[in-house]
Amino acid sequence: MNQLSKITAAILAGGLGTRLRSIVPDKPKVLAQISGRAFIEYLLDQLASAGTTTVVLCVGYKGEMVQQHLGENYRGMKLLYSHESAPLGTGGALRLALPQVASESMLVMNGDSYCEANLGSFAAWHAAQNSPATLLLTQTDDTRRYGRVDDDACGKIVRFQEKADTSGPGWVNAGIYLLNRAVLESIPAERVVSLERETFPAWIDRDLRGYRSEGRLWDIGVPDAYAQAQNEFVNAISKPRLS
Repeated sequence: MNQLSKITAAILAGGLGTRLRSIVPDKPKVLAQISGRAFIEYLLDQLASAGTTTVVLCVGYKGEMVQQHLGENYRGMKLLYSHESAPLGTGGALRLALPQVASESMLVMNGDSYCEANLGSFAAWHAAQNSPATLLLTQTDDTRRYGRVDDDACGKIVRFQEKADTSGPGWVNAGIYLLNRAVLESIPAERVVSLERETFPAWIDRDLRGYRSEGRLWDIGVPDAYAQAQNEFVNAISKPRLS
C-alpha cells in the first residue's frame, strides 16, 4: 500500500489574505483563480496523485466558501474541515485540527504555495530518518522573501535565518511538512501559535530534519507572486522536475 494512503494530510487554508485583498477581495486566497481553477485544487491534485486518501482543510476567514466550493470529496479523497472561530496561526490551526487526524503523523501543506516535490519520496525519507518532524526544503536564487534554512550533511536543521538577515541563493522552507503526532500534541492549544516563528525554531533540539527537493516553489501570497503564477504556473507544473 502507498505509504501516504495511511497518512492524513492537512492544508492550512485559514489565512486572512490581507496582502492579496486588493486583488482577491471577496474570497479566501486559497480560492483565488489560476487559469480558471481555485489554487487549492492544484494542491489537492498533488495530494491525490501521491495516493492521499484523507485531507483536513484548516479553514478560518470565509471558510464556509471553501467548504461549499470543494464539498466532502475530491478525486476519491475524503475532505474534512476544521473551522477556526478566530485566527490561531499555522501551529494553532494544526493543533485545533488534531482530533480529526487518525494517523500517527500528518502531511501538512501551506494553502498559498505549491512545490513540485515528489511527496512519496519525501514520506519515505521522513520514515527512514525516524525523525519526529521533517520540513521539505527547496532552493531559491534569493532567500530574502522566505528566510534561509541551514542543515548539516545528515539533513538535521541547525538554524533558521529571518528574512531580513538573508540574501542570495540558499535553501528555504517550501511549506510542506511531515509531523508526528507527538510533536503536534506539544503545540499549545487554544492560542495563536506560528509554526515558522515559534514552533520550528524550538524543535531544532528535537532532531528536526530538512528534506532537500529540487522542485520549483510557487506562491500566491502577495500580488506580484500571484501575477507571476497567473502567467507561468500552469505551464510550469505540466513539466515538473520532481525529486
